[in-house]
Amino acid sequence: MSSSARDIAGSFVAARRQAKALDRFPGKPPTALADSYRVQDEAIALWPDEVAGWKIGRVPPHQVAALGAERLAGPIFKRLVWRAQPDEGVEFPVYENGFAAVEAEYVFRMGKDAPADKTQWTREDAVDLVAAMHVGVETAGSPLATINDLGATVVVADFGNNHDLILGPEVANWRAKLEKGLTAETFIEGASVGKGGADGGPDGPVDALVFLLEHLAQRGKPLKAGQLVSTGAVTGVHDIRVGQHSRVSFNGSGDILCAAVKAAPNGEGFS
Repeated sequence: MSSSARDIAGSFVAARRQAKALDRFPGKPPTALADSYRVQDEAIALWPDEVAGWKIGRVPPHQVAALGAERLAGPIFKRLVWRAQPDEGVEFPVYENGFAAVEAEYVFRMGKDAPADKTQWTREDAVDLVAAMHVGVETAGSPLATINDLGATVVVADFGNNHDLILGPEVANWRAKLEKGLTAETFIEGASVGKGGADGGPDGPVDALVFLLEHLAQRGKPLKAGQLVSTGAVTGVHDIRVGQHSRVSFNGSGDILCAAVKAAPNGEGFS
């Protein structure tokens, strides 16, 4: 990389902590995911919080062959996990003039540590680590407004384009319900912007967990008991602006209400 991983990471971390938008990628964008994860690791080391879990996203279809991956990962930090309460809205910070979106997600809470030396996982072994499944909303966010337009290597470099996780209630009897199929719908300012769902078949949340377990093993960061795994957007990635409200309805598992507010300098609070 012509721009050092630490320099790129430092620019992103500084912009996040100062709540300032970036008008361009800070350096030359990486062309390989391995380089992007080096930036991410440097940024994790610079960020003043511990990793509470991981988000999983998709590599755009047109980049899958070139990058050799279908999914990507980014950290979720402890102080940026919000707990949803019934009938109460959660305010979450967004970077003005940056990127912000809401994503309906199904979230695994891990009940066991993944063995550090285990690098290949079956679906059955992966599920055995799970203590519970929750509904949730990933609030995607970056100081770089064009982050998604620039592709997966840029997304990975900036924490996987993650800002917060809003954790909702547990899904009772989740294995049976996931096998049958779960559905969700996302609203912004009262208008439906996306519908979707997840099931226990191939390419669902369990396969996302398998990907993450193998990915983190290669990085020397095995999943730990208590960590959260946000398994991917099920209704789409929905842009949101400061002042807008969202409701995500997880049919049979409750609603999550949230509102975007302007981020304040410190990387986690509001103005």
